[in-house]
Amino acid sequence: MFFYYIDLAWRSFKRTPFVSMLMVLAIAVGIGITMTSLSVYYMMAMNPIPDKSDRLHVVQLNTMDEGQSQGSSDNLPQQLTYRDAMALYQQDFPENKVIHMRSGFAVHLGDSSIKPFLEATRMAGRDFFSMFNLEFQYGGAWSVEQEQNAAQVAVISQSLNEKLFGSENSLGKTFYLDDKVFQVVGVLDEWNLHTRFYDITTGAFSRTENIFIPFSLVPVLEVPSWGNTNGWKYQEINNYQDRLNAEIFWVQLWVELPNEQAKAQYGQFLQAYLSEQEALGRFERETPQYALRNVMEWLDYSNVVSDDNRVLVGLSFMFLIVCLANILGLLLGKFLKRAPEIGVRRALGARKRQVFAQHIVEVSLLGLFGGLLGIGIAQLGLWGVRATENYYSALATMDLSMLLAAPSISIIACIIAGLYPAWLVCKTAPAIYLKTQ
Repeated sequence: MFFYYIDLAWRSFKRTPFVSMLMVLAIAVGIGITMTSLSVYYMMAMNPIPDKSDRLHVVQLNTMDEGQSQGSSDNLPQQLTYRDAMALYQQDFPENKVIHMRSGFAVHLGDSSIKPFLEATRMAGRDFFSMFNLEFQYGGAWSVEQEQNAAQVAVISQSLNEKLFGSENSLGKTFYLDDKVFQVVGVLDEWNLHTRFYDITTGAFSRTENIFIPFSLVPVLEVPSWGNTNGWKYQEINNYQDRLNAEIFWVQLWVELPNEQAKAQYGQFLQAYLSEQEALGRFERETPQYALRNVMEWLDYSNVVSDDNRVLVGLSFMFLIVCLANILGLLLGKFLKRAPEIGVRRALGARKRQVFAQHIVEVSLLGLFGGLLGIGIAQLGLWGVRATENYYSALATMDLSMLLAAPSISIIACIIAGLYPAWLVCKTAPAIYLKTQ
């Protein structure tokens, strides 16, 4: 019976091609605009590292005097001072932790083969790669000894390896960062990270860095920060050592805590550390204040998905409702025009539920065609987003779930729009139309 209804729907489309195409186009435009905004929102809100997001925690410490604020909801700085980050990083607990900050250098090969170019660089501890699930095409992370000795070694991305060395195995080869020679110890596989959760202070949706070098080089090379830097009191900074000792927030620390017990234990350690620092006279606070937020809590706390994004999705669905209202009017006209035919079918024994099912199948088919066409319109919209705003280049895509959602939403929307016209035509009284024939 279902295939018979599809055949009837197809015949109906051929009898009224203009009206049918108008309805398909209306739903396609509505779905296209809706899926464009919904796809971007979906990628923004997606868990960037689902297999361990509940175990990774960013460390926040309030080492400011009482009454000082960094503008956040709980007055906690998003980053740490260098001295606090290093003090916590050098502890044995927890086992897995990473200290990092963003910088940049001029990259070249020391000859005229490649023109020097600026490249953002992540200064990080060696656990950065294992904690954040980075995989290697060649080699691996630098060794513990290389990190302790501040060796000039680097891990580079697949794209940078192609640019510098032509995609070949570049382990052991050297390149320059400014005037310093670095040796390649690892080449990363492609890292598709849609939300750069590990450092949202320089843009949650910015592209990941192409160069990673040991954090221990920061004081040795006096590396400048390319990230966010905040302070809360005036201090004279005459040299780089003064900067390292200053109350400036510019370094980040992430720790991996396997369970709630480990989180509570580490929280007690942080509280004891803050009490100790207060006793040394660094700051004056009534109670120590710290936070350990996992990945999704951190993204929510940092308002990565803003209210503006939610409003945009809401507006796109309102536009879809407007499209459905127009489709409702067209369906009423089309179905009621068919009332004499339905009256004859009812007189020949067709039941109301059969007539109703026939029309629901027809509007579902309209929704399917509109949804498939809407995917094309959405892809065009996402291409426009990528072309006009590089910041959203990793987000303006449709994954499999969104590709499946488009026709599903379209079919459901059309069924909702077709319920009233289908119900109305089911109430057709056969006797009225039999008298007129």
